[in-house]
Amino acid sequence: MAVSLRPGPPLRFVTPSMTPALRRYIDNEASSAVVLLAASLVALVWVNSPWSESYHHLWELPVRLSLGSGVFELDLQHFVNDAAMAVFFMVVGLEVSRETRAGELSDRRVMSVPAIGALGGLTVPIIIYLLINGIFGDGGEAMHGWGIVMSTDTAFVLGVLALFGPRCPDRLRIFLLALAVVDDIGAITVMAIFYSDHIKIVPLIVMLGILALFGLLRWVGYWRLGPYVVLTLALWFAAYACGVHPTLAGVLAGLLIPASTPASRGRELVIFGRALIENPSADGVRLANLAASATVSTNERLQIMLHPWSAFVVIPAFGLANAGVELSMDTLHAALTSTVTIGVAVSLLVGNGIGISTFSILALRTGVGVLPGGVRYGHLIGAALLAGIGFTISLFITDLAFDSQLLRDEAKIGILVGSLVSAVVGAWALRYMGERMPLCSPAGDHAPPELPPLPWTAPQFPRPYLR
Repeated sequence: MAVSLRPGPPLRFVTPSMTPALRRYIDNEASSAVVLLAASLVALVWVNSPWSESYHHLWELPVRLSLGSGVFELDLQHFVNDAAMAVFFMVVGLEVSRETRAGELSDRRVMSVPAIGALGGLTVPIIIYLLINGIFGDGGEAMHGWGIVMSTDTAFVLGVLALFGPRCPDRLRIFLLALAVVDDIGAITVMAIFYSDHIKIVPLIVMLGILALFGLLRWVGYWRLGPYVVLTLALWFAAYACGVHPTLAGVLAGLLIPASTPASRGRELVIFGRALIENPSADGVRLANLAASATVSTNERLQIMLHPWSAFVVIPAFGLANAGVELSMDTLHAALTSTVTIGVAVSLLVGNGIGISTFSILALRTGVGVLPGGVRYGHLIGAALLAGIGFTISLFITDLAFDSQLLRDEAKIGILVGSLVSAVVGAWALRYMGERMPLCSPAGDHAPPELPPLPWTAPQFPRPYLR
């Protein structure tokens, strides 16, 4: 007979708890925010110092890969943006696949509110940006930057939440992670459709063939990492040749690598482990390692390998390569009156705050979904404002959206200002508004009732008649 882990009647829904894998992911992201902030500050100081030329020369260094007569070459900045960032997007794809298939986000009702809220966070900022640049600007290339304002930086958001969050940070982190999952899917889709170059047919057919091989390996239940890594590299080169942004290859590979928990292989592990103990050998070590690996999903094993590199190497390198904005008087004066700067900053803060909170509250009020117990409307509004921190992918899309360096600098200033204000206002809302508003799901997670005072006595029942 199943025994409840808490007294009282069952809840209307199960409050999701953090698995070790999810907590490890969130801890890495939150810690990465510190390194990313430091790298971005170094880039800002460096590019505005007397040694600014060395900053530009560094990122213009060529990176070459040659095989026979074939040569593949990128400058260092594009190597970080196009190649290294594919690792970051692959980790995103792996996390999306794992959490929506077998993790905390697989519950439809728990996922519904952040998913609907993310749709508001995607659409409302875009509308505000287009209105500002359409009414007050002169249109033209500035209108092409609408994709900049639709992304939330998961690392910075989780970092701010860890420092200034409310008394229910775990449950709010689950909401923000689910929000970021849908947000990243939207941003990646926009990049693939609207910010790609002219598509070439032959490489596109090769991409589809590689994706079919991914599907075949997944269907047959192949669990080793090697073939998936080789196919991911081939997919990246095909995407680069095709004309779509090559980081899309990382996302697609992450989504297609199997995330389901394998069937129990404990018996095999015991057999090969015992054989290794009884007869130690190199071959026995190899077989025991394989038996141990087969008990964990391919997705989780690859994510454990890649996530530290993504969080502490790739993302800081990206911040160092892209956050360098020359803050000269001319640039700042142009930014003060630029509809691009104003549009980006206002859309990140106001657009996300209004869009996410409004859409989420509608989902709650209509009964479409629920939020974990302990989350209040003040927390929800604070999280929506905090989601205006759109740093990494916003900078990423800026380089795709604009050819003009002036527009890029104006957009980056808007990203910096909007993200900073969103962090400050969101943290204030979480700390001071969070506990002053009612619960989002009041029936969801009440504390257990207090026990009666001692001494406790067993209840007295009438004795049955003896026959």
